[in-house]
Parts: sequence; structure tokens; C-alpha cells
Amino acid sequence: MTKTTDITIIGGGVIGLLTAREFFNAGATVTVIEKNLLGQESSWAGGGILLPLCPWRQDDAITRLAIQSHSLYPDLSAQLLNDTRLDPEWTPCGLLITKNPDITAALNWCNTNNIEFEIPGAGFFNELDTTPDNPLFLPKIAQIRNPRLIKSLKQDLTNKGVTLLEHCELTGITLTQDRITKIHTTTGQLTVNQLVISAGAWTGQLFQQLFPDMMRNAPKIAPVKGQMLIFNAQPETLRAMVLDGDKYLIPRRDGKILAGSTVEHDNFNKSTTTAARDRLTEFALTLLPALKKAPLIHHWAGLRPGTEYGVPYIDKHPEICNLSINAGHFRNGLVMGPASAQLIVDLILNRPTAIAPEPYKLSRLVD
Repeated sequence: MTKTTDITIIGGGVIGLLTAREFFNAGATVTVIEKNLLGQESSWAGGGILLPLCPWRQDDAITRLAIQSHSLYPDLSAQLLNDTRLDPEWTPCGLLITKNPDITAALNWCNTNNIEFEIPGAGFFNELDTTPDNPLFLPKIAQIRNPRLIKSLKQDLTNKGVTLLEHCELTGITLTQDRITKIHTTTGQLTVNQLVISAGAWTGQLFQQLFPDMMRNAPKIAPVKGQMLIFNAQPETLRAMVLDGDKYLIPRRDGKILAGSTVEHDNFNKSTTTAARDRLTEFALTLLPALKKAPLIHHWAGLRPGTEYGVPYIDKHPEICNLSINAGHFRNGLVMGPASAQLIVDLILNRPTAIAPEPYKLSRLVD
């Protein structure tokens, strides 16, 4: 198929692509294998808010990766734009959270993590139909236009000479003692040095298939469907992202506005439903009445890689010496992606880590 590279990554979503870029920047040669098209699963389907929804209600391990990624995104986006001329549209448009019944926890979280905040006045709600409850505006929180980020990353890796294999599905491995020597795919065999699995919602299923006798250290990752809509609005219809309850609106630079999202446990079913479309439409048109003039142009679904508490697995396998995992980011693959890539590369290359690795270990499954 291709020459043996230092690193082989299974999974070409945003986590796999960012991991490949981090390895390349560290001097490694890299191959990325994707069973479909690069970045066309959860990475393409997400909204792109670069903050966990109400992070003070979530595990601190999520915050650590989110805050580190928050610091990495400006340079990452600028470099991608400069090197590829494809703009990932990193946009620090701010996030308005309309309802914060736990406002003390929210403010403490912002202060602890040096996240700038404002108490929004009535002017923030001129175009919105909602009942604020201790609202909070985070002016420096950004979004990324995830389909364009994927295009930019793919072009950047192509320019760098990273091997990208699409429509290539992993079917088996050759395990010699405690080391994977070859992988078997639908397009042939490939010798590997270090293997990283970043297969998103399919990671748990893949471990069951490849390592049926090692399920004690298999990541518990299951698909969680999310459905979203996009409206073709005029620019400046909505200037900041808005989180209202458990749903949100995201304005793109060209005026299009995303509305999301559902959380559904439906195995690997990615079909959309009329019920979800109607709920999201009602939410969007109620919160932002100006959208009644904007046509609904697309409705889609994606599968998030769900884990307990939403904390990903970023670790070297305790039994197989050249196998690692970077997967299980649930709703926050884009939010935590740059820091997750940095962490797994630090671990594999035995470099000092920017954040403590213990919360992301596979061993937490059996402690």
C-alpha cells in the first residue's frame, strides 16, 4: 500500500487530523487511514462552539483540555490560513448564555480559568425572545466553521506530505507478543510502527473487533446522535452565539445560522427525523424571530463518540506497547482537539505534558 511511517492513525476526523499535524510538527512521518471520507462524520456535523456547554457543570478534565485548546486555536487557525489559503473561520464572536441558575458556579469557573465575562444588559436581548435568568456573556469565546477547518487541515497535511488514505477500512491486525506488527485493511496490509486509534464513535466497536480478549482495557465509547439545522439568514442577523437552555444558535460570517442540537441514543443510526426538525425549528424561530424570514436550507445528523461524563481517552495502551488511543470526546471534539492532539503526541514521544494526563487514562476503567 505505502511505505511504513513512524505513526499510523486510524480515523480521519478532526482528532485524527490534528494528531497527525502535531506528529508531523514533531518530526515524525505519518499515515492517516479513514474508512470513508476525511472529516465527514462528527467533525463535519458539529456546530463549532469552542467551549463546552456550561463547563462548570462538567468534569474538570474537560475544562483542562478546553482551556488549553482555547489558547492554541488562534495560532493554529492563523497558520492554517497562511499555509493553505483556506480559512477555517476561527471567529471570537462571543457566547451569550441566557440562563444560569447556577450563576455563582459559573462566575467562579470563569474567574478560576481566566475567562473574561460580562453581565449583559437589556440591549443583548433586543432581537431575542427569551426570559433571561442570570445571563452571562463571554466575549472572547470563539467558534470554528468545522467543515472549513477540515478542508484546511486536509490541505495542510497534503502539503506536508502526510499520507492520507480514504475509503480504507481497518479489518484486522497482526499481534506479535505485545506489539502490533501489521494492520489489515480493505485495500491491503500495512506494516506499522506506532498505531493510534482515533475513530470517534466507532472506536469502542473497533476495539471489540480487534481485541476481543483485552476488553478489560477497552474504551467505553458509544455513538450519540445529534441533529442540527441551518438557516440562510442575512449577515448581522445574529452577532454572537447564543445558548438558551440546552440548545443554541451559531451565526456564521456569511449570515447562515445553525440551530442545535439533539442528544439521542440510537446506536449507529444517522437518519434525521421530522420530530427533531420541528423541535429545533420551533426553538430557533421562537428565540430569534428574525429567522422566520430565513429559509431552512439543511437538516442533518452526526454521531458523537460518547463516554462516561464526556471525558475522552488519551493514553498509551497498557498491554500493547505500540498502541495508543485519542478518542471519546463526545460533544467536544472541536473544543478539546488541539490540546488532545498535543497530549497524545507528548505521551508517545515521552515529552513533558502541558496538562496532567491521569484523567484520560484507559486504566480509569478498572481502578
